[in-house]
Amino acid sequence: MRSPATVPPRLRGPIGAALLVGGALALAAITAKGRGRTADHRMFRRINGGLEHPVLDRFFSAITELGSIYAASSAAALVALRGRRREAADALGAAATAWLVGQGLKKAWRRDRPYEGSGPFRLLIGKPRGTSWPSSHPMVLLAFVTVAGRDLGLGAPARAALNALAGAVGASRVYLGVHYPADVAGGMLLGRAVADVWSRSVSPRSVG
Repeated sequence: MRSPATVPPRLRGPIGAALLVGGALALAAITAKGRGRTADHRMFRRINGGLEHPVLDRFFSAITELGSIYAASSAAALVALRGRRREAADALGAAATAWLVGQGLKKAWRRDRPYEGSGPFRLLIGKPRGTSWPSSHPMVLLAFVTVAGRDLGLGAPARAALNALAGAVGASRVYLGVHYPADVAGGMLLGRAVADVWSRSVSPRSVG
């Protein structure tokens, strides 16, 4: 197993994390009004309504809650049951931090949900609490799987699969009608930033 202390600095550096956060904030600003907002809304309609299919309805409804903090807690419990308690606690700590950061940004940014606007939409799940930007589900899941993958020394294929799962959860939030694409992209960028800062500052003390 590769310890967090040996994770390449380029994956955990403060400059990289700052760039990720800056990119997320820039995307939020660009899509807040004008042409950026129009493009974001247009992409939402294409995904939410243009890809409509019963199989996708069931698939995205089934996986969307894998990005909740409750799912992260359950995943951490499974890792702990396999004898990796410190790694489980470390990954859950990163996920919880991502969730808290996301909730704070939602209150600061206060972007309306797609179903609160005037455009067409399909809402396939219950209305979530909180505002729209950033999407916390992919943010929480990406933070969890990134830190867990590093702590557990998973190979590149496994890490890629977990990243793809986080991406699919992000796509589900748009398809199901509760987020705009920019919300999801911002959440993914922020989730990776939280994971990188966590791996650099917390994981070496928690697991290494």
